[in-house]
Amino acid sequence: MTKKEFINLISNGHEDVIGIFLKLLDDNGIDYCIIGGLGVNAYVEPVVSLDIDIVIVADAIERLIMKAENYFKIERFPHSINLNSPGSDLRIQVQSDQRYQKFISRSTIKDVMGYDMKVAAIEDILTGKIWAFLDKERRKSKRQKDLADIFRIIEQFPELKKLIPDSMGYIEF
Repeated sequence: MTKKEFINLISNGHEDVIGIFLKLLDDNGIDYCIIGGLGVNAYVEPVVSLDIDIVIVADAIERLIMKAENYFKIERFPHSINLNSPGSDLRIQVQSDQRYQKFISRSTIKDVMGYDMKVAAIEDILTGKIWAFLDKERRKSKRQKDLADIFRIIEQFPELKKLIPDSMGYIEF
């Protein structure tokens, strides 16, 4: 079984949602980078996630939404725009927080679950995970997953421990 077949199997994928989405970005010249848990998976031993967190260049968000309406159900939230397909349990979450925009220029192509994707630099992924963990409005279960991802990154890249803010000092890394 290939990585693509695996991700589509666990997501009840009746269609290749990741492939469709990446083609939509490519066909429309929209620059992006993967962040979140899938981004972590590009650098450390992967864990299963049904979320695809992505940052796209800010001035292309509305253009993407118009193009994506033919393939996905669109839901807008305060800090993200979610795209869902009836053909898969995968959730694509387009991050609209402007802090993430600078991640795009530092991203590189990586093989993630059998797909060539632009992935944020590991330092940027760690920074995003720290922001998410420190966000008290997020559900505790999400924040715990963010903390686990932070630990996964630090275990693989101990030199990045210096990026952990003092406000997280009570946690032993």
